[in-house]
Amino acid sequence: MANFLTRAWAFRWIKRLFLFVLIAFACLAAVRFYDAQRKEPLSLWHTYVPQEMNAREIDHATWEEYIANENRVFDEVKQNVTDKLPADERVPANRYFSGSPIYPGHFRTDWNRSYTLMPQGAPRGVAVMLHGMTDAPYSLLHIAQRYQQDGFAVVAVRLPGHGTVPAGLTEVTAEDWEAATRLAVREARRLVPAPAPLHIVGYSNGGALALQYSLEALDDASLPKADHLILLSPMIGITRFARFAGLAALPAILPAFAKAAWLDIVPEFNPFKYNSFPVNGARQSWRITSKIQREVADAARNGKLAALPPTLTFQSVIDFTVSTSAVVGSLYSQLPANGSSEASELVLFDINRTAQWSPLLRASMREALQRIAPAPPLRYRLTVLTNAGATSPRVVEESTAPNETTAKVEPTGLDYPPDVYSLSHVALPFPVTDSLYGRTPDPNDDFGIRLGAQSVRGETGALIAGAGLLTRLSWNPFYGYIAARIDSLASHGP
Repeated sequence: MANFLTRAWAFRWIKRLFLFVLIAFACLAAVRFYDAQRKEPLSLWHTYVPQEMNAREIDHATWEEYIANENRVFDEVKQNVTDKLPADERVPANRYFSGSPIYPGHFRTDWNRSYTLMPQGAPRGVAVMLHGMTDAPYSLLHIAQRYQQDGFAVVAVRLPGHGTVPAGLTEVTAEDWEAATRLAVREARRLVPAPAPLHIVGYSNGGALALQYSLEALDDASLPKADHLILLSPMIGITRFARFAGLAALPAILPAFAKAAWLDIVPEFNPFKYNSFPVNGARQSWRITSKIQREVADAARNGKLAALPPTLTFQSVIDFTVSTSAVVGSLYSQLPANGSSEASELVLFDINRTAQWSPLLRASMREALQRIAPAPPLRYRLTVLTNAGATSPRVVEESTAPNETTAKVEPTGLDYPPDVYSLSHVALPFPVTDSLYGRTPDPNDDFGIRLGAQSVRGETGALIAGAGLLTRLSWNPFYGYIAARIDSLASHGP
C-alpha cells in the first residue's frame, strides 16, 4: 500500500509539472505570436530562398565551380525577386529595385560576390578574407587591398546565405560556412603554395570561422595551416538567447505566423549588408561560438594550442553584438606562451574618456576596460588604445609585453573625435573615407547612399528605419592603426 501511495503522489506531481511546463510554453508561444504579428509584412527577399551549395558539395567543389554556382544564384535572385517586385516596392530605398541608385547590379563592381585580388609581380604570400554575419565580402575590401599592396594575393569568399537576400540565412548552416572557409583556404594555397605565408583575416562571425578552421587544422594534416590569424570584432561569444533562438521560430511552422522566423524585419537600404535578420542566423552563430569554446578548452587541456597560429585581435571594449569578455576569457586566457617575437596580441579600443556626454554613459560602460582587461603578467601581449589623459583627445598605445607587468606607452598621432564616445562592432574594418560607411566618403565609388556621412537630426518616427541603424558608428577613426599593424605583419611576418 505504501508503494502504491508513493507512486500515486509522484504521478500527481509529474502531472502538475507537465501542466506547468505546458502552460508556460503556451504563454511564451502566445507572446511570440503577438510579437511576430507586430512586425512589418514579409517581402519577396524574405520568402525566396536561393539554392546554394551545401557543405558536402562545397567540400568537393573547385573555386571555379563555387563561383559558377554563385553567379547562378545571383541570376535567380534577379529573376525571382528583382524582376517580380510589386509596384509599391519599386522605390529608391530598396536595394532589390533595379531602378534604385543602391541596386548593386549597377555598380562598377558588385562587392556582394566572392573575389580574388592579385598583386603586381609574383605574390609573396596569400590572405583569406572571411566576412561577418549578414555582411558581404565588401566588409573586408579595404584590408584586402592593403594585403594586395603588400604583395599578397587575396581570396575573399562570399559565405553561403550572404550577399543575395536575407532569406538565404533562413536555411543555411554553420557547416556550410565552415566548408566555404576550407574552400577559400584551398584556393589560396592553389594560388600561392607553401612555404609562402598564409594569413586568415576574419571579421565578426568570420573571425569565429577563422579560429574554428585553425582549430580543425590542428587535428587534420590535410588542411593548410595559417601562419597568422587577424581577427576583428571576432564572434567568440554571443548572448545566451541565441541558444534558444530556434524555439522562437517554432510558430513559423504555421503559414499565418511566418514572421516569427525573423528577429528583425527592416527595409533593405544597404547595398552590402542585410538589415533584416532571421532566427536561424542567430542559431547558427551560437552553434559556431559554442563549438569554438569547447574546442579551445579541449585543445588547451591536450596541449595542442601551442600549434595555433599567432593571433592578432582588434576589439572595442564596448560591443553590442559580441562578447568582449569572451574574447579575453574563452580565447586569450587559454593561449599558451609562444615566444615574445611571435606572441599573440589583443588590441582593445577604449571609450573616449573626454567625450562631453560622458555623464550620460552607463557606469558599466565607463568601467568596461577595468572589468575586461586582465591584470598582467600575461602569456600574450595586451595593447590598449586610450586617451593620453582625462581631458586629452590624444590617443596613446599602452602595450604590455608577455610576462611583463609594466605597459610601454607610445603616442599614436591619433585623436579621438569629440563627437564619438566609443567604437562599435561594425566600425573596425572601415576607414573614414569608405564610400558607403565613411564620414568623408571617397567620391571615386558611388554606392547610391552614404550611410556614415549622415548627421541624423529630426523628429522621431519619420525615417524608414530605427535611428539606431543610422547613428551607430560605421567608420573607424583608428583604421590607420589597424592598417599599419597589418602592413607590419605582411612585411615582416613568416
